Amino acid sequence: MLIDVHCHLTGEDYDSVGGLDEVVRRAVDGGVERMICSGYDVDTSMQARSLAEKHEEVYFSAGFHPSELKKWQDGDLERLKEICRHEKCVAVGEIGLDYHFDDNPSKKEQAEKFVAQMCLADDLGLPIVVHSRDAAQDTLEILRANASLLKKGGLLHCYSYSAEMLPDFLALGLYFSFGGPCTFKNANKVQKCVQSIPGGRILTETDCPYLSPVPLRGQFPNQPINVEHVVKQMAGLREENEKEFEKQVLQNARNLFFKMK
Repeated sequence: MLIDVHCHLTGEDYDSVGGLDEVVRRAVDGGVERMICSGYDVDTSMQARSLAEKHEEVYFSAGFHPSELKKWQDGDLERLKEICRHEKCVAVGEIGLDYHFDDNPSKKEQAEKFVAQMCLADDLGLPIVVHSRDAAQDTLEILRANASLLKKGGLLHCYSYSAEMLPDFLALGLYFSFGGPCTFKNANKVQKCVQSIPGGRILTETDCPYLSPVPLRGQFPNQPINVEHVVKQMAGLREENEKEFEKQVLQNARNLFFKMK
């Protein structure tokens, strides 16, 4: 009953391990029932759509990652809207804020495009998938200011902020997913969050091809099959039965991504 709610299955990153079809097959054979492939610009959102059309177990989200906004062109919002109308598109994302790199688009532009895509999600009746890096307070303030656009909820993927901020995000109806970093030896802050989140709001991901979990840390590419290591770690941190935890996570995913069968 494994699920990877946030993976990137586009491009040529998987050529060294047999290609995308083999990666999906390997995951399904290993018990991964559903994968949500996240787009991060128009082209990858279209690729994610094509993969979802090809594989029953794959769904997708479509959106513009804040670090990719330099590619944004007039008409891209309408292009995303058309992609998001697909029956297997379960969310708008990944969208949000990223202040980590100095050459990222300005904070103003990131905020504007974040809200524009939140509006798109609201218009289509879809949840959002949020990427937020080194931008905790601004992310919270934007989400609070636009709470009316969160009628279908949203996911803070690869959550890396403090446990103390969890109540603020929980109050907005958000879910939280964790990947490889929760298995790292010194990831005390992330592990505390895994332990603190209510059972009904927690999800599992890989964010592949990056962030391979222990015992595969450093290997590239990471793959959806490796979500099994994330699940094992999270269930252990929460002192829960692994199979029961898997059932809860799958139900959580279906609650949030309501279009997913």
